[in-house]
Formats: sequence, C-alpha cells, structure tokens
Amino acid sequence: MKAVHYGSNPQRPELARAIRRLERDVLRMGALVEQSFRLSHQALFARNLTAAEELPLLDKKIDRFYRQIESDCTAIMTLKAPTAQDLRCLSAFMQLVRDLERIGDYAEDLAEIAIKIFPYAPHTCLSEIEAMSLHAQAMLATSLKALGDFDEGGGRRLKHLDDTVDDAYDRVYQTLAQQRDVPGVVEPILLLALAIRCLERMADHATNIGQRVAYIVTGQRS
Repeated sequence: MKAVHYGSNPQRPELARAIRRLERDVLRMGALVEQSFRLSHQALFARNLTAAEELPLLDKKIDRFYRQIESDCTAIMTLKAPTAQDLRCLSAFMQLVRDLERIGDYAEDLAEIAIKIFPYAPHTCLSEIEAMSLHAQAMLATSLKALGDFDEGGGRRLKHLDDTVDDAYDRVYQTLAQQRDVPGVVEPILLLALAIRCLERMADHATNIGQRVAYIVTGQRS
C-alpha cells in the first residue's frame, strides 16, 4: 500500500514532513490490524490455534502505534501551529487510529472465541459467518486503500458495503436465537453470537475510517 502525501502547506516543509511521517505510521498500523484480522479468521474458521496464539503480541504492537500516533498528533497540534486544513487531517488521524485499535481488539476477541469453541463440532451457520468475516476484511482493506490514496469516493462507499455485513448479522442472529432442541451445552451458540457481534462492529469501524477519509478531503462530515 502506498502513502499518498497529504497536501500540507509547501511553505512549511518541517510540518509537511511530520504529517507525512504520521501518514506512514497510520498505514503501518493499518497493515498490522489487517494481519490481526486475518489471523483471527484462520483461528476461527480454519481452527488454527497457533494463529490465535499470535494475536496478543500483535495487539501490543498495534496499541503501541496507537499511543505513539496520538502523542505525535497532539505534539504537532500544540507545537507546530498547523493550518486549519492540517488540523482537520490530524484530528481525523486521531479518530481513525482509534477505529483501527478497536478492530485489533475485536480480532483478539475472535481468537479467544476460537480457542473456546475449538472442542465443539462446527455449527451449520459457520460458512455464513465466514463469508461475513471475509466481507468485513475486504471493507477494512478498502478503507485503508481510501486512506492511502485520500480517496473521498472510496471512503464513502464503505457505508454501502456495510449493509451486507449488517444483513448477515441479522440472519445469523435469528438462526442462532431460534435454534430448538440444542443437544448438550449452549456455549458454542453463545460464542458464535459473540463472534458475529465482533464482526459487525469491525465492519462499523472500517466504515468509520472511510467517513474520516472523506472528512479529511472535503471538510464535511456525513
């Protein structure tokens, strides 16, 4: 993924360089979050518990990026007298890294679910949940590409892509909630209900990132 440099004031080269560094760090953080999402997918759907074990360390790296980017944004705002346009970009960065951090947290939650559900036989709705996960991952990739390109249209399209995940959530939830004559314990059903909630929220945060990209470019909140 390439970083397209934000159009900072060419008369302020030091400020422009600082914002470009922030762009690169945000995209690096995004790449780690994508990796965490892929690992959680492997853990839950390929029953790969080794992937699940990698998530805590990866989440710590994501959290470090999150804290550093927030700190750098605050320092630029207070010490470098950014323009109104730069402030818009910086405030959006601070918001969207929070969205990325939350996606990483949900990926770790999915890995924990994968470990707990491992002893049980796969549920019949697992394939639909897997499709939901793949779509949410595609949304995250789309949001990060929009960020890397500062693509307003790509950012706004996320809102429509989110409908697919919301519809899948509703269908699977109804399937789980209305299941009758469940043999044995109900834990796997409860775990799957938690999993689809995580995926639905991950898609929402990807949508938020898209909206923040559009705000950077236009200055308008949708």
